[in-house]
Amino acid sequence: MTEHTPPAVPTDLPDAAHVLSPDGLDLLELALAGGPWLPPAELPAGPVTLTDAENTPLAVVGIPGDEAPRAVRPFAPAAGPHWDPDLRRSATAVRADPSAAPVAVVVAEPPTRSEVDALPGLVDDDAPVLLLVPAARRAPAAGRVGAPGLVRVARDLADRLDARRATVVVVPWPADAPAGLRWTDVGARYGATRTEVLAAYRSAADQDAVAGLGTLWSDAVADLYPDVPAAEVVRAAETARPRGAVVFFTGLSGSGKSTVARALAAELDDEGRHTTLLDGDEVRHHLSKGLGFDKASRELNVERIGYVASLVASHGGVAVAAPIAPFASGRARVRELAEAAGAFLLVHVSTPLEVCEARDRKGLYAKARRGEIPEFTGISSPYEAPTDADVVVDTSQVDVAEAVARVRAALSGRLGG
Repeated sequence: MTEHTPPAVPTDLPDAAHVLSPDGLDLLELALAGGPWLPPAELPAGPVTLTDAENTPLAVVGIPGDEAPRAVRPFAPAAGPHWDPDLRRSATAVRADPSAAPVAVVVAEPPTRSEVDALPGLVDDDAPVLLLVPAARRAPAAGRVGAPGLVRVARDLADRLDARRATVVVVPWPADAPAGLRWTDVGARYGATRTEVLAAYRSAADQDAVAGLGTLWSDAVADLYPDVPAAEVVRAAETARPRGAVVFFTGLSGSGKSTVARALAAELDDEGRHTTLLDGDEVRHHLSKGLGFDKASRELNVERIGYVASLVASHGGVAVAAPIAPFASGRARVRELAEAAGAFLLVHVSTPLEVCEARDRKGLYAKARRGEIPEFTGISSPYEAPTDADVVVDTSQVDVAEAVARVRAALSGRLGG
């Protein structure tokens, strides 16, 4: 959460590390924001450093006498309405608000007309209300409304109730929530004495109608849902488009390419595009496991990413890839593969070396300067800045939202609108 300030932690982190899945990251963020902590089932015992897929240390757990995770670094924010800092507030901050709401209403699905009609009866007249929106890092299944759409729906509900007393709050929530994670407990952490899940008030007739929407025309959607929820249901259903694309990010470690790539992929998913994110570090753990960091190995890694990305594009999807890709020859091979399958966009994240090194979230530049990491791009191995980039962004000059907007504008041109 943006307002969470990490407490002091020991300089020496535990040697044991555990890479969290997207669901695990949601659970950790919820706990660090003041919510309950439900450790992932696969978490090893003892002091462990929790990292994301890029091996960035985020928290430490298992410290004797301290059951809760202790933050190391804040989560990197992304773009989209569900990352709005005014909405993605911590439970601690919401609970401390003097106008804290006694009732929380969970908006986990677009509400039907019957649920919207039931809403006023769930809340006290003139009393503050929290509209809690679950937000998962994992993309929703095709045809399902994700967190950005639910935020838009919740804002519409807030306007219906009275924006002066209804507050929308985004809550980190794993796509596959563990059995012990209950909305009543989470609502209480946010200061509510009563928590209601709006979808629980869906009529039996509406349940049957929603289940059959796959066979209904869009006018039936309009009959079933109010305008804003109906628009989100239709948006989620529009999942098929004819031409695929590869958006290929390149840049130094710490340049911000993964952050922008993730935000782009999330926005495309929200619009119903079949989007696959191929992050450089995650690919190294799976597709290119065992490869070294000499030039030949780096080139092979990039070509493998390009090949998989081109397969995604050939089936009408959008592949978003974010390796370092330091050499022009490797990027040229990716372009060749991608353009044979669909549209291609090369994005150079040109953040200067000194900025990347100052960020040093994983401590890699410091190790490279000490000679502990050979063949490190920008220090002991060259980075060939592209001269053929379709988009150039410097994340020390523009924020994530602006960077995504520039990439999207260029991609729209490639796809013809």
